[in-house]
Amino acid sequence: MSLLAALEVATGQITARFTGKKKRIEFLEFMDQIVMDYSQEHEIHVTLDNYRIHKRRDVWLAAHPDFSFNYTPESASWLNMVEIWFAIMTRKALKGANFKRMDELSKDIKDFISFCNDNVEPLAWRKLEAKGSQLKNTIVNLCKQTLETTSKCP
Repeated sequence: MSLLAALEVATGQITARFTGKKKRIEFLEFMDQIVMDYSQEHEIHVTLDNYRIHKRRDVWLAAHPDFSFNYTPESASWLNMVEIWFAIMTRKALKGANFKRMDELSKDIKDFISFCNDNVEPLAWRKLEAKGSQLKNTIVNLCKQTLETTSKCP
């Protein structure tokens, strides 16, 4: 089972679809579902990671000129807000859970998506500030890296 999800950044609304496979055709069918949710008068920018199913999409984009695909750099999934949402879902709905059947897992995920959409608000993207011992650990780690490269540390 695979979960495809889209996050509307302005509202926090989640659109999701479960698929049996994780192939390009399922991704493009999911994008067709997204197309139906938006009128032709909107320009839609979709942020994607560099996963292989997101590639070779020129025919689909030609048929949907109001859409554009933008890719995050390699190893920068934190730039894609739906990835942040996936992390929140994992932490709040799945952490420590034990599922004996796939339908139990999908039900918990659907319930979490419903909860999010019933309590919809834009996802706040912010950098956490390091404080106290976190700051000390950050400085210690920086010193270790500096020592490895220059043999000096403040």
